[in-house]
Amino acid sequence: MDLNFTPQEQAFRAEVQAFLKAKLPESIATKVKAGQRLTRADQDEWHAILNERGWLANHWPEAYGGPGWGAVEKFIFDTECALAGGPRIVPFGVNMLGPVLIKFGNEAQKKYWLPRILSGEDWWCQGYSEPGAGSDLASVKTTAVRVTDETGDHYIVNGQKTWTTQGQHANMIFCLVRTDREAKAQSGISFLLVDMNAPGVELRPIRTLDGDKEVNEVFFTDVKVPVENLVGEENKGWTYAKYLLTYERTGIAGVGFCIAALAKLQVIAAKVVKNGKPLDQDPLFAARMAQVEIDLENMKTTNLRVIAAVAGGGVPGAESSMLKIRGTEIRQEILSLIRRAMGPYALPFIEEAQYEGFADEPVGPKEAATAAANYFNYRKLSIFGGSNEIQKNIISKMILGL
Repeated sequence: MDLNFTPQEQAFRAEVQAFLKAKLPESIATKVKAGQRLTRADQDEWHAILNERGWLANHWPEAYGGPGWGAVEKFIFDTECALAGGPRIVPFGVNMLGPVLIKFGNEAQKKYWLPRILSGEDWWCQGYSEPGAGSDLASVKTTAVRVTDETGDHYIVNGQKTWTTQGQHANMIFCLVRTDREAKAQSGISFLLVDMNAPGVELRPIRTLDGDKEVNEVFFTDVKVPVENLVGEENKGWTYAKYLLTYERTGIAGVGFCIAALAKLQVIAAKVVKNGKPLDQDPLFAARMAQVEIDLENMKTTNLRVIAAVAGGGVPGAESSMLKIRGTEIRQEILSLIRRAMGPYALPFIEEAQYEGFADEPVGPKEAATAAANYFNYRKLSIFGGSNEIQKNIISKMILGL
């Protein structure tokens, strides 16, 4: 196992850095570095820039529009993007649905949906969680009953999804639906693609602790869905759902974003003064910074070990759960330290400061305006994609044999 980058990989890093310098809009990078929220226009713009370069779906096979990168190139690209202030790609179409369609979809679905994901013509959201079925997805109760009438074959969908992130922008949602109520929990689920503009679909925003409304409830009342929108086989959706979650969890680890966040924390700690000295010279604060830096270095090493294994023909297993746990804990600790560094200036929670155009005089350091909101927003990191408690169960079963 060699964890050092080859000369070719170092050259690729330089190519990525040059691309980011030339193509990443300064207005977007500034918002990302300041912890402000991006508009849909921002996200669409970055999506289009990456797609034009052929680097948007960087884990897809070349046959479907991917760049043909391996795990090492993807790691380098993600890390350099985060350090430059590049935003996280909206993952639902590119990172989640795309791989499922490529592996389990039929040719007609691949031919129709994959180009629309790349072009941004469809904005996807995820219909997994339900009230009573969050981490325990096998408990989903939203039903899809197959019927035949004068208009052809279709499913009639009824039920409710929740925590649907960025559903307010979406025109399509991929859902886990129960198609056999008599089967065992995991055996009676199917994977369905639903038009958010179909009659009977209702979206209601949920206001979260940070003041945002990026998550939603979605209600389905007698929604008609063509049978052509069933991915794979009926009642086999659990298999596809698990495959998708592997991609989601690995992405949540966010090694590049942790590196960028730690660099921001180190700048703040060197600038903020406490008792006449920079905060990074305060013994207690410095100890917490050192601990999170050590944890991050360990996670980077683990991530590189997984990459080396994949490059050698291996397949990540429980390691994706390990990376998800440590990655989310590290990001939450860094955001907690940034909020603490702001001290009382983090208390005046100015919601408008999250958005472009806010021009009021900041209260305290400029970083204070978004410190509390980002801290609250990222509490959810350790919950979605399968809570960290669920990941520990997976590790105990797959590695410890418990």
